[in-house]
Amino acid sequence: MAHSLTRGVSRLALAAVLGLCALPAFAADRLTTPLADGWTFFQGDPEGAETAAFNDSGWTKVSVPHDWAISGPFNIKARAGGAGGFLPTGIGWYRKTLDVKPPTPGRRIYVELDGVMERSGVWINGHHLGHRPSGYVALRYDITDFIKADGSNVLAVRADTEHAPSSRWYAGSGVYGKVRLIESAAQHVEQGGAFVSVTRIAEGRATADIAVDVVNDANRAAKAGIEVVLRDPAGKEVARGAVPAVAIDPARTETLKLSLDIAAPRRWDIETPNLYRAEIRVVGEGGQGLDAETVPFGVREAAFKADSGFSLNGRNIKLKGVALHMDGGAVGAAVPMDVWRQRLAALKAQGVNAIRTAHNPPSPGFLDLCDQMGFVVMDELFDQWNVSKTPGDYHLFFSDWHKRDARDMVRRDRNHPSIVLWSAGNEIHDTAYPVQAKAALTSLLNVMHATDPTRPVTMGLFRPNVTGDYQNGFADMLDVVGQNYRENELIAAHKQNPARIIVGTENSKTRTSWVAVRDYPAYSGMFLWTGIDYLGEADRSGWPNIDNPAGIVDRTGALKIVGMQRASWWSEKPVLHVVRNAMPAAPPPSSDGAGPAPALPTMVAVATPPPKVAIFDDWTPSDLAPHEETIEVYSNCASVDVALNGRWLGAKPLPADASPRQWAVTFAPGEVKAACRDPGVKLEDVLRTAGKPARIELAADGDKVGRSFDDLAFVRARVVDAKGVVVPSAADAITFQVSGAGAFVAADNAAPTDHTAFASSTRKAWQGKAVALVRGAGEGAWLTVTATAPGLVAGKASLKVVSERAQ
Repeated sequence: MAHSLTRGVSRLALAAVLGLCALPAFAADRLTTPLADGWTFFQGDPEGAETAAFNDSGWTKVSVPHDWAISGPFNIKARAGGAGGFLPTGIGWYRKTLDVKPPTPGRRIYVELDGVMERSGVWINGHHLGHRPSGYVALRYDITDFIKADGSNVLAVRADTEHAPSSRWYAGSGVYGKVRLIESAAQHVEQGGAFVSVTRIAEGRATADIAVDVVNDANRAAKAGIEVVLRDPAGKEVARGAVPAVAIDPARTETLKLSLDIAAPRRWDIETPNLYRAEIRVVGEGGQGLDAETVPFGVREAAFKADSGFSLNGRNIKLKGVALHMDGGAVGAAVPMDVWRQRLAALKAQGVNAIRTAHNPPSPGFLDLCDQMGFVVMDELFDQWNVSKTPGDYHLFFSDWHKRDARDMVRRDRNHPSIVLWSAGNEIHDTAYPVQAKAALTSLLNVMHATDPTRPVTMGLFRPNVTGDYQNGFADMLDVVGQNYRENELIAAHKQNPARIIVGTENSKTRTSWVAVRDYPAYSGMFLWTGIDYLGEADRSGWPNIDNPAGIVDRTGALKIVGMQRASWWSEKPVLHVVRNAMPAAPPPSSDGAGPAPALPTMVAVATPPPKVAIFDDWTPSDLAPHEETIEVYSNCASVDVALNGRWLGAKPLPADASPRQWAVTFAPGEVKAACRDPGVKLEDVLRTAGKPARIELAADGDKVGRSFDDLAFVRARVVDAKGVVVPSAADAITFQVSGAGAFVAADNAAPTDHTAFASSTRKAWQGKAVALVRGAGEGAWLTVTATAPGLVAGKASLKVVSERAQ
């Protein structure tokens, strides 16, 4: 499903958006109505819940997107166990009464759902519209023939995660995506049927190839054509064309194609993510409007090469990527886009330029953000094929559903310029049975290449030297050979066959892993496991852990120490972070910085389960008496010096392998300062010894917030001493209150063992910090957040409430 800019607008506004002039012709264009509010929900499986006459007056009133499982409680006996973060699973029903009447002759009405987790069933007035095992596929059902004339129609959705564990991470439960009604003519753009690809780019000109699948859902033949207008990033028309109406038989689809030239194209790139849009109208034989869809796209050249890795617009780029799961921490699987916007901005600030969606396609809005913010994406489809990883997972449905699911997923996402690579699977265990694995991969490749011939396909190979993937031909079926971890194995596979194009599809955060990728030109890049701490996959560490703390950013979107180090390796801008390492200082590298450096202590790279962390973002050890400490600096500056209480200890050069610089000192309370000594660069970082907790400081990530589901503001609380230094040992119970034109949504502290419900307005500080998530609501232009805790001076922060979400 392409992402229309006309969602929720009137026909009059639709005409304005399309830049067209004769209103009567547009009365039949697409009309989209969001279905966010007015739902009822019940956790359970009552008989007859799909029927219109069922009494749901006692059900809970909710809005969608909605993830009921994130409300908890956390329970050691939860069916999904640590894989699902010890959160509940089961069956949930949603019902909504639609104020809709049968459309005029020649018109159809569809219900569209972006995500239902999982094994979904959808009904209208008791009529079963369809079911889908996968929870990651966008759904569309025609409800026209089952709408009652009195206008009171009941839409019912059943979501079933009863068979947990069905994934190895927290996936949420319920209708976690957006829902809408679409009204159009019977001749309309098929779901995911509009495809804009720019494959011919020359100096000063590009050609956009537009292919539109027009389906005829009428019971008689009809004629339909298309009109297309291309607009540049500023909204200016740059090209226009049309395909005359052709005859389409009932229940048949015709693909209408045309090519349009774009003069002086503005390319989509990591730093300049320029987006064009194609405004597509389906028109009848007399020119009357039948349907309309707007498709954002980008002009860019992305290529993977066997000898030089990845290039974008002719410029070689090393993919500095992270893998991301779909949950948004405290908000669960129903993630407002402001949560992803904050997280992606935090990752980009550390030098991350690529995202791998692990291990399933993400929400449409997430990919929109990647387009807008300049990330390249590896879009992954499956975590298993025919062989299971958990008892209730997709292996039960793969043979029956993989072709349709792969086609629908690729069709939904293929217009995003951010996507440069498809992944057919992650650590697929079928490879232990090569004949079976090759048959499955052949089937997927046929579907994916046919649906999108413009992008290569990879997958994350799992121990390929054990299952013989490089020897039996399986790996070479892939357009790009991807391997998880074991970077030197992949380098050896490339040296064995230099025609192989290679990429690290999943990698550890050790320095040696990065150096291997950095220094081998053919290595396209790497994707760290993982970018952000995520709920679930805590079965290895076990209760009371509820998440996997493997990210370079925590659940609240705050930078972690391991992310500070990554920034010093990946950022294109000067980076300087000073930390306290409780381990003895490592022997220094050679004086010129070019010799081999010793390996870092293993605790720097967070694993699962995490080892005991001995590195701290503070100068407040539990023992304030003199003892040995190590000052450690993560920086890409050529020269860095540090000072303890004003005494500079001597500058050190940047080692060739980018290892951190260390200074062994005798601890003394006070201040540690690090400074970049590069000419023309003024960059310092400071740690100070904290005193006793005195007050709460509140600071919002921005200065405004909107009122819609996708609007959310992070208001961060820090427990500080009288001088404003964060007290890292503070665990005060902080209560958040929202007054004015706002509402409290959730709170978190990123602690992996805190079982407080995210919806609770009281949250203990962890490492001296907690965060409240709020949005605009009610009347007024401002909201105020107040944070209180016994014995501490309260903190306050105010946000302006705006009607439209700021981009």
